[in-house]
Order: sequence, then structure tokens, then C-alpha cells
Amino acid sequence: MRDAVIVDAVRSPVGRRGGALAGIHPADLSAHVLRALAERTGLDPALVDDVVWGCVSQVGEQTACIGRYAVLAAGWPEEVPAVTVDRQCGSSQQAVHQAAAGVVSGQYDIAVAGGVESMTRVPMGSSWGGGLGEPYGPLARARYGGIEFNQGVGAEMIAAEYGLTRGELDRYALDSHAKAARAIDEGRFQGQITPVPVTGADGKDGGDGAEGVGGADGERLFTTDEGVRRGSTAEQLAALKTPFRADGVVSAGNASQISDGSAALLVTTGEIAARHGWTPIARVHTATVVGADPVTMLKGPIPATAKVLKRSGLSLGDFGAFEVNEAFASVTLAWLKETGADPALLNPNGGAIALGHPLGGSGARLMTTLVHHMRDNGIRYGLQTMCEGGGMANATVLELL
Repeated sequence: MRDAVIVDAVRSPVGRRGGALAGIHPADLSAHVLRALAERTGLDPALVDDVVWGCVSQVGEQTACIGRYAVLAAGWPEEVPAVTVDRQCGSSQQAVHQAAAGVVSGQYDIAVAGGVESMTRVPMGSSWGGGLGEPYGPLARARYGGIEFNQGVGAEMIAAEYGLTRGELDRYALDSHAKAARAIDEGRFQGQITPVPVTGADGKDGGDGAEGVGGADGERLFTTDEGVRRGSTAEQLAALKTPFRADGVVSAGNASQISDGSAALLVTTGEIAARHGWTPIARVHTATVVGADPVTMLKGPIPATAKVLKRSGLSLGDFGAFEVNEAFASVTLAWLKETGADPALLNPNGGAIALGHPLGGSGARLMTTLVHHMRDNGIRYGLQTMCEGGGMANATVLELL
């Protein structure tokens, strides 16, 4: 039987809204990680059967199948096709699932999966702004009593259901920043990040995470995730407003950041990898997706985890790392309470609250971070799951090779 293995995974540093990556077209940012992936592995792009690319806000600069224009911008052969996937925040995790399925079925020999989102240049909600109409439609609205589907409100509902206090959410957020800062300081991300040449608006400043390269045109290398806040305090977070409920617990401080970023993974079979002299990092052991209540919307990682454990034949005790996307602190804390997983193994290098959440690129970013963490620490099994708009969630089990 054919398997699906991840040969390598690479990502850009994550830029904050209006930050170092704001001046880069999302197709060009995608192209940068595609080129980096090929260079790191010695991949001949002509061998790629398909590029499966995640993106959420497919409008403006991210429309017309941005995966295709990423391939062309990378200078890859015109014969290399691409498809763009929208499973909301899980789009690029779903892209990995589809690439792996294509490889296992024999439709692909070599595929690249990943994604991108430039939330600076294509703001969240752009696809239904400007009088274009909302995506839900009257029948879906009527089915759920005419409510407004809102992730922030859902996060508040989850916090209430699980008895999570503002203090708990804020402490979790501070811990995410602390873990991310520690990972940066210890160089844990260096092997997974491809620095991005950037030029600030004034031609001199590439952003807080940029290092000078001495170019006369002011070009800099952006090397470090710039959303991490060092020195934040519980008092500072407690002073932030709760926009979804006046007496609520969810704030900008304990939710994911609006970000720009991209990531890519090379997927093939173990046999084909050996033929090309590649040593894969991990095998895609099991992949699942579920639908969940679209009102609370964000509880999907809980049933997705249950489903992937049942299908894989593994138990929580078999895992050495969990990547659960920090869309909101209430989501990850509810997942912990429901599953009983070891908190010490959850998002060990920080999550989206600190590192950022570039929607369509986040699934691939999480998986890139997970596979490198597994390899660096000799962890046999890792699990990734993330909530998604509309009430869905993907879950993936990776096995170290």
C-alpha cells in the first residue's frame, strides 16, 4: 500500500497586521515559501503533480485561485497546476489532507500543500463587504433562529459552558506569549523559517523582526515572528475590552492575532522519497474532518480529536505533542477540559495568540511547527486540530519517521 510522508516543511515568519509582510502580495509571499521548499529539498518543481493551497478570504488579491498564481510567481513550470482550498481556518490543514489522499490513491506521486493569508491586504470579511451580501443565506439563518453566526460570540458561549473565567483566559494568553518568546530565544523556529526580504514603507525599516542585509535600497530580511509580546502583564490584559459581550471574558488579548503568513509542505510516498534521496520527517498517519454546531462554531476540535483517535487506534497517552489552534483561549482550554490531555504537551512553542493566525496559512504553519518539534525532540506521535468557521474541524495524526 502507498503511504503519505512529509519530506520537509517550511514557513515564513508570521507578520502582524500592517507589519513586515504588509507590502508583499500574497501570491508573491506564497511563491517565496514554494521556492524555499524546493531549494531545501532539491526538488525539481517540474515533478510536482499538484499544489494544494489553502486561503480563506478569496477576494481581491487572493482570488482567481491564488495557488495557481503562486506557482507562476515562483517561476515554476507552467505545467504545474494548483487548486485553492477553503475550509476556513483549517484550509491549509485540509490542503495537506487532500495532498496526502492524492498521494495514497496514486493520483499524485509528489504534491505540495500549504497556504497563505495576507490579512493586512485582504481584511477578514472582505468577501462579503461592500454590499456584496452575506455568505449564510436566509435558509441557514432561519434554521438557527435568525442568529448571527459570529466566532467571537461562540468563543464567549464556550467559555460560559466550560466555566472559564477571564483570569484563566488571560493567564493562558500570557503563557502562550512566554512559550513563543522562549522558543524564539532558544532558536527552535530557525530550522522551519525561511527569511523573507522586505522593504518598509520608508524604504528603510522592514519591521521589528527584520535584520539588515546592507542593501542600498533599504531591503531587509524578516526573520522572526513579530506578534510575540514580551513583558505583558495580567493587569494589562484585564484592562482590554470584551467586544462580543459587555460582561464577557473574550478580549483581543486572549484571542488570536490578525496576521500575514504562508507555509508549505512537500508530500510524497516513502518509496518515492527514497528514490529521490529524501529522508522524510513524518508520516501522515490518520486524517479526519468533522462538522459541529455552527452557533458555538468553535467546538469542532473536541469531536475531531475523538474521531481521529478512534480511527488511528491510538490514545491520548501515545502523543508527545498537541497543536490545537489558539483561535481563542476558550477553545483550547475547553479542548483540554474535555479531553483531559496533558497541558504541558499543548502548543509547546506558543500558539496563535502569540505567533498569529494568518487564516489560510495557519494549518500549514501549525503542521510545520509540529513536525519540526517532533523531529527535534524525538516525539513519535503528534496531533493537530483546529476549529473552523461554520462549525467544522480537521484533525491529523503524524508519526515521526
